[in-house]
Amino acid sequence: MTEQSSATPLGATVLPRAAGLGWGAVGIFAFSFTLPFTSIAVAGLSPLFIGCGRAVVAALLAVLVLSIARHRRAAAVPLPRAVQWARLAVVAAGVVVGFPLLTSFALVSVPASHAVVVIGLLPAATAVMAVLRGHERPAAAFWVFAVLGALAAMAFASLQNGGLGELHESDLLLFVAVLLCALGYAEGGLLARELGAWQTVSWALVLASPLMVVGAAVGWFQQPPHASPVEWAAFAYLGVVSMFLGFFAWYRGLAIGPIAQVGQVQLIQPVLGILWSALLLHERIGLPTLLGGLAVIACAGFAVRTRLTRKDA
Repeated sequence: MTEQSSATPLGATVLPRAAGLGWGAVGIFAFSFTLPFTSIAVAGLSPLFIGCGRAVVAALLAVLVLSIARHRRAAAVPLPRAVQWARLAVVAAGVVVGFPLLTSFALVSVPASHAVVVIGLLPAATAVMAVLRGHERPAAAFWVFAVLGALAAMAFASLQNGGLGELHESDLLLFVAVLLCALGYAEGGLLARELGAWQTVSWALVLASPLMVVGAAVGWFQQPPHASPVEWAAFAYLGVVSMFLGFFAWYRGLAIGPIAQVGQVQLIQPVLGILWSALLLHERIGLPTLLGGLAVIACAGFAVRTRLTRKDA
């Protein structure tokens, strides 16, 4: 057995599935504030600075944690192998670079509650990525519900923009953000079983940090900050919790798994996001937003559940 083997030693404690769901719920609760707080931060900070700067903050924390852990016991935090670095690049592209940047730019022109409904596609998208990554062959109903969820989100976005078929640039940014984030979630959940939950997100942050530092600097000089203390606090949350601590819990839950079951926890994120948008941003949550959110959540839930049923069978 190599020093980086992920095999479970004899006599090791096997964590129950409830533990995976619990850790996943903690992570999703932390993530549910991301879009509302991003909407707050873009009022005084450049979206480029927010998308990159939050990753720089998280990368600094990651370097600190990795340094302390390796100093105490280097064997517990082995360096990733070459193939694992390539997979970490996929995780970084999805959850460190793609999702934060795209949602930051999108929230300049759309309300957080609108973005939350579109991002509600994430559970179904994560299930699709897990199917493709795991070379599974789910039932046809899985693909039906996944497509229906995408159509429901697109219909909601276009109707909110004034007419069926009218998707704005911000909506396209949100859809691409969902795809990239889902890919990062699926790959990160698999890697967490090999490297560990907090190690996976920490190495991904370190890997992306040079690019993020450059992007944050460009954003700072292109649009110098004029943020209030509340807007800086929202940015701090994005860097410390949404970008770092939340992933500790989320990837821990995915690593315990199974990914299909833990992925269902994401269905509470749109509900919480709409709630926070109303409470924190005082956005008016009308009937179209509620119906759109319910339709997307229902389709995503059926897609994840259908995939899980076929998988167990």
